[in-house]
Amino acid sequence: MANTTLKITFADLHLGVRGDDFEYLFAYHQGGPCSIVKNGMEWLYRPIVPALWRATTDNDHGNHFHQRSGTWFSADMFIKVKGAAVCIDGKEIPLPIGPENNRYTGEETAQEVKITHVFETITEPSTTIDISYTVSSDGSIRVDALYHGQKGLPELPVFGVRLIMPTVALGYRYEGLSGETYPDRMDGAENGIFDIEGLPISGYLTPQENGMHMNTEWVEIRRNRSLSNIKDDGHERRLRVEKADKPFAFSALPYTPFELECADHKEALPLPRRTVLTICGAVRGVGGMDSWGADVEEPYRISAEEDIAFSFRIV
Repeated sequence: MANTTLKITFADLHLGVRGDDFEYLFAYHQGGPCSIVKNGMEWLYRPIVPALWRATTDNDHGNHFHQRSGTWFSADMFIKVKGAAVCIDGKEIPLPIGPENNRYTGEETAQEVKITHVFETITEPSTTIDISYTVSSDGSIRVDALYHGQKGLPELPVFGVRLIMPTVALGYRYEGLSGETYPDRMDGAENGIFDIEGLPISGYLTPQENGMHMNTEWVEIRRNRSLSNIKDDGHERRLRVEKADKPFAFSALPYTPFELECADHKEALPLPRRTVLTICGAVRGVGGMDSWGADVEEPYRISAEEDIAFSFRIV
């Protein structure tokens, strides 16, 4: 993608950034991008948000993790947007909402735009999460996520960001470890490039966490429909997420963790309608040595009392 000058629109509640073949819209009050359009295709159904919960497993229930750390379920679902900050070409400006945005002409441009959203959890005690999006002149977006550790909070199931797309993907391609992997389930996996058709989920009788891929260099999601009620236009388009500083983990599923959590049998799951891409900087292990009591081993747990930071790029 060739470099271009970014065109900026300062609206009352949103910041628009566009180039020759992309248009991005960031919502201050919703805490992140609410629209990512590339080559005419919309890639977001809902704003990008922090991911603090993964669906529990049989083993989680066996060792009562869901009861010890259940606060993260509500923290993920009902997280609060605390504030936002905007930097244009490296210089922070007053938050350009009304009436501050009246000073702009609508013709502003830049080479780089950075928007930082601050979230506050509804846990007790609460903590904050910072997610920054840096848009470069070539249209790429660098995402930097920082969880601030807080004493007294129970172990986290996961820390990442969740992108929900408007339609079910055709499939995805990634470079990383083969098969489904977790921090304590990587032995036997091979490094390589893998093509996955559709958005497969594991066929557990009771839906639960599944589909994670550790140590990923990049992943490309393939879609050919912008909206559920629009027919395939024959043009396949891809969105690529790649590592910024170090490999990440991801899952690409047709369900949110809440849909998986609330279905007592796989027949209770709704028909697939969306693509739920979760990019993770930290993932709790799944254990499995004893589904009726053995906890995940210490190296594979996530302390909520320590800071967690990770980055990736959308290109």
